[in-house]
Amino acid sequence: MKTWHYALIVFLGGCCYGVLSTFVKLAYSAGFTVKEVTGSQFILGTLLIWIVALFSKKKKLTLPNIGKLLLAGIPVGLTGVFYYQSLQTLDASLAIIFLFQFVWIGTFIEWIIYKKIPNTGKMVSIGILIIGSILAAGIITGGGVELSLKGTAWGLLSAISYTAFIFLSSSVGEDTPPVQKSALMSTGGLITVLLVFQPTNLLHLPVMIGVAPFGLFLGLLGVALPPLLFSIGMKHVGPSLGTILTASELPIAVILSAMVLAENVNLSQWLGVVLILGGIVAANIKWPKTQMKSATLESTSVLQE
Repeated sequence: MKTWHYALIVFLGGCCYGVLSTFVKLAYSAGFTVKEVTGSQFILGTLLIWIVALFSKKKKLTLPNIGKLLLAGIPVGLTGVFYYQSLQTLDASLAIIFLFQFVWIGTFIEWIIYKKIPNTGKMVSIGILIIGSILAAGIITGGGVELSLKGTAWGLLSAISYTAFIFLSSSVGEDTPPVQKSALMSTGGLITVLLVFQPTNLLHLPVMIGVAPFGLFLGLLGVALPPLLFSIGMKHVGPSLGTILTASELPIAVILSAMVLAENVNLSQWLGVVLILGGIVAANIKWPKTQMKSATLESTSVLQE
């Protein structure tokens, strides 16, 4: 496969995540609760990823390693819990904006825990992302956007848990085959969801049959398919380009919320989405040092003149 094939695979993985919020909203409108939707997603999604794992490469793991991967799945489950809670009171186009705050939260955690001070380029990109988020949330312009305090809190919690998931997924089980690792982390997420929500309604056959189509779709696109696509393509495109490609989640979520859910997305919100994507791209582009030096020299000479 060529490099652009792998890039397309990673891009599609991001698109899968972007579809979720719209179908969660559709499930809510069909009368299902957040417990039923989240529970069915993780039950069916974990089942699907384990079916894939049965036919993929595996290695023998020790009990401590299995335990670490299961614990690393806790943020996976919490992200689903928090994000789907935010969708109860926020538009899908707005909830995704709060989730995307993981970009600067991750940089802040690196600074605090690993003493990794962000460079000027990253600080500029974070500034762009924050400005874009303010515009996309309609805080300044209003524009008919309903901003729920409870929904905002849940959305920001989902960003924090998603940041924890990113850190743990890159540091735990590095030698474990990707599909096997994803299956164990998904299992940890499933256990978390079951402990938090205790979706006992799913034990009733009519409820399970009714929510199953939503759960199967959300489980496929939110639990099973993205880890598989990322495991295939991410190692070939690299983390920087991979981060840019997975940002496809944001425009897909906003576009679907406008087209399928008929949510009002005004011009300033679209501008905010563009700025957020621009901030992510700016943070992950590696500029050649020679170009940066020449650009600095040119700007200095202009100032002196």
